Amino acid sequence: MVKVREDQPQHFDGSVDLGAWLNRLQERYGVGDTDSLREACELARQAELLALQRSLHQSAEETAWPTGKGCFRTGLEMAEILAELKLDMDTLVAAVLYRAVRETKLSLDQVEENFGKVVAGLIKDVQGMAAISNIQNPRRQVLDHRQDQLEKVRKMLVSIIDDVRVALIKLAERTCAIRAVQHASKEKRQRVAREVFEIYAPLAHRLGIGYIKWELEDLSFRYLKPHDYKKIAKLLDGKRLDRQKYITDVVDTLKTSLSDARIEGDVNGRVKHIYSIWRKMKRKNVDFRDLYDIRAVRILTHEVRDCYAALGVVHSLWNHIPKEFDDYIATPKENGYRSLHTAVFGPEGKTLEVQIRTHDMHEEAELGVCAHWKYKGTDVNSRSDSYEEKISWLRQVMEWHEDLGDLGELGGQWRADVEPDRIYVFTKDGHVVDLSVGATPIDFAYRIHSEVGSRCRGAKVAGRIVPLTHKLKTGDQVEILTAPNARPSRDWLNPDLGYVTTSRARAKITSWFKKQDRDANIADGQSLLELELKRQALHGVNYSELALAVNSLSPDDMFAGIGAGDIKLRHVVSLAQKQVAPEEEKTFEIRTKPQQDRLSDSTINIDGVGNLLTQMAGCCQPVPGDPIIGYITVGRGVTIHREDCNTALSLRSREPERLIEVNWGTKPDYSYPVDVIITAYDRPGLLRDITMVLANDKVNVLSMQTRTSKEEHLASMLLTMEVPSLESLGRLLAKVSQLPNVIDAVRHRKMS
Repeated sequence: MVKVREDQPQHFDGSVDLGAWLNRLQERYGVGDTDSLREACELARQAELLALQRSLHQSAEETAWPTGKGCFRTGLEMAEILAELKLDMDTLVAAVLYRAVRETKLSLDQVEENFGKVVAGLIKDVQGMAAISNIQNPRRQVLDHRQDQLEKVRKMLVSIIDDVRVALIKLAERTCAIRAVQHASKEKRQRVAREVFEIYAPLAHRLGIGYIKWELEDLSFRYLKPHDYKKIAKLLDGKRLDRQKYITDVVDTLKTSLSDARIEGDVNGRVKHIYSIWRKMKRKNVDFRDLYDIRAVRILTHEVRDCYAALGVVHSLWNHIPKEFDDYIATPKENGYRSLHTAVFGPEGKTLEVQIRTHDMHEEAELGVCAHWKYKGTDVNSRSDSYEEKISWLRQVMEWHEDLGDLGELGGQWRADVEPDRIYVFTKDGHVVDLSVGATPIDFAYRIHSEVGSRCRGAKVAGRIVPLTHKLKTGDQVEILTAPNARPSRDWLNPDLGYVTTSRARAKITSWFKKQDRDANIADGQSLLELELKRQALHGVNYSELALAVNSLSPDDMFAGIGAGDIKLRHVVSLAQKQVAPEEEKTFEIRTKPQQDRLSDSTINIDGVGNLLTQMAGCCQPVPGDPIIGYITVGRGVTIHREDCNTALSLRSREPERLIEVNWGTKPDYSYPVDVIITAYDRPGLLRDITMVLANDKVNVLSMQTRTSKEEHLASMLLTMEVPSLESLGRLLAKVSQLPNVIDAVRHRKMS
């Protein structure tokens, strides 16, 4: 019998009612025969109590009494998560015992003896996944054990592909871990949150397990950005009662309308997750009050045809918001998610999001790959296409990782795959390829195959030649032009030039250059750095000091790192700026907001007249995305109307002089004047092309002087322009340098 100390936490006293817990699993989640699960629970509890008994024999000074959940309680929590995912009994048993084995309170031999090789193998594979925690910190010093770390990660990926239950057990364990750190130190909370956010939330997304993904993202966000989390939570709480009453009325209206249309469906309010709210605010650059889906409902039907019929009912009740409709049934997301999403102006003119899907689609959205789970031993051909599509991604990651051989980029790849916006383009043969928004032909080529990307020399979209920086869009048919002796260009890795936007393509290009000769990388790296330093007029740079600043042993090591893509050129130039002109660097880093007198909180920019007080017209109530026009009032600033508003049309005929151009946007950051000298061979259209680049980057030109030598056919331009940062200046100079006939585009520093 174990003696209970007075300060012993309650969850170590064995008071859990296993019978009640097992009954709950049977009733709530449909778990079958629980004899082996009960045996596993008893073994885990006994192992923990024996470990505590051993600790009681130590002196008080040596004993660090545990204060968190024990391995027994954690095992029960993991098993309950997996039971909700409809996993088999071997998985539930492995979950109950996993923490006891990891904390060496139980051996794998004991597990195998009592529950067989399958359970022991699952636990062993999950333990191997611990290596992935090294991925999210690319600066971690693992040089001495790099190959060992790479091998562990490869084994982990193989184990997931071989048996997806391994990943699911680890997801459950990390879910328990982030739930348990609420009262831990700030450092530990952030460490666990960062790992969960960068690795396990994207993994849950890829496996389609929506409710786990949302919980992991919200809890991670809470610890990584507590200020933003609390701000949004407070905004949600402040409107909760009004929103609940509003949603109740909407649900009642929809139920009545669906019944009248003879459509069987369940309607309920939908909870919007805090992290997804914050991400949408950042992605669309809008305020909380401008989001369309804070108020949201979900309709579940029995048949796909009922989904579209229900959509017609919704749009007949309320006006649809333009550009706010997504058909993920016809074109599912990359993780298999299917649903209809629409946004409307609901009752009282308030924006409302409506999701419509079948019950089966809803189960897939919540359980993902688990909704298609087949017990081991089932014919592999009987597995559903959706299951195979999800697992095929894991195979792609492993193949990519073999080529890349870099732990530091894998977390970024997984995180990027979570972003919801995708485009769908066609190969020459008509196959569909999904890419992130903004992808280029080079991104497309590397998505097809690494050899196609490396030999890419041009591209056609819809049969017409396009630049390699062309932004693809949904529906494009893309053909890649290759050459046998072609090789990647180092310009492709320059983020300022816009050749590549996906992490997969960038990783493939970096991998190619890493395999090249070191001497070639040194020469190329030095050439790239010297060119960029020249552009930004940074002279007298001490390369030895610069090498130490980027953790290189010598300038040659730094050049080789730049040439191979291991060291970012932009980062090195920024350090050089601090070395040569530290005061100027500080000037650009300081963001002093201009004086704001009577500024509106709205997100309106007034073209040509600066910041003015603005207000939305009550007659047409424009929303972001509508074509708008401004009317200068007397004493009340500018009123914003929709262009097709009757009032605006009347004002256009009566007082056209008081109408001004306006656009949706955000208040610009503070900018700083710089001088730039451009030298080029003169040609017709040269000035137009240069000003087009400046206009596309929204650069304000303060002055321009142009001088042309007819004898040498050279044009020299001195421009004074406003830029928000040194980074944007470097991006601008790189783009101008790529224009035909341009010899040089460099910063000009006036001599004092």
